[in-house]
Amino acid sequence: MAFFGGAIMENIVLDSVDLKILRLVQGDAGLSIAELAERVGLSQTPCWKRLKRLEAEGVIRGRAVLLDQDKLGLSLTVFVTVRTNRHDAEWLEAFGAGVAALPQVVEFFRLAGEADYLLKVIVKDIAAYDAFYKTLIQVAPLADVSSSFAMERIKWTPALPI
Repeated sequence: MAFFGGAIMENIVLDSVDLKILRLVQGDAGLSIAELAERVGLSQTPCWKRLKRLEAEGVIRGRAVLLDQDKLGLSLTVFVTVRTNRHDAEWLEAFGAGVAALPQVVEFFRLAGEADYLLKVIVKDIAAYDAFYKTLIQVAPLADVSSSFAMERIKWTPALPI
């Protein structure tokens, strides 16, 4: 295991050049190898090899295009907390698979604390959320579902603090 900025990374050693590469590609995954190499101070082949190693080790999980949800008419973000009275394997399987299949759910967490699960849901409007809610409550028996509607996004970034 390697120690990295307060976290332990299993079997992965990241040096300062690797961290520069990661910061740059998470800011702009479309950088060419030539641009990336120039910015980190390497020639193209060693830079490409480092990038491929980071992908092979799973540090870079993939690359994506970031879309503007408002411009796509998906302006309502809802945080949904779910409590359940059941925690058996059958219920967990049904709930996990059911929620994962709902395209409106963009993030899904199991929690410690008062709520058991947190879902981040993105929809067009309240009517679309109501339709989503009616589908969600059919997925598995739930003790409580509570929804909080985002009024304003103050910060958003896909970049990890490395």
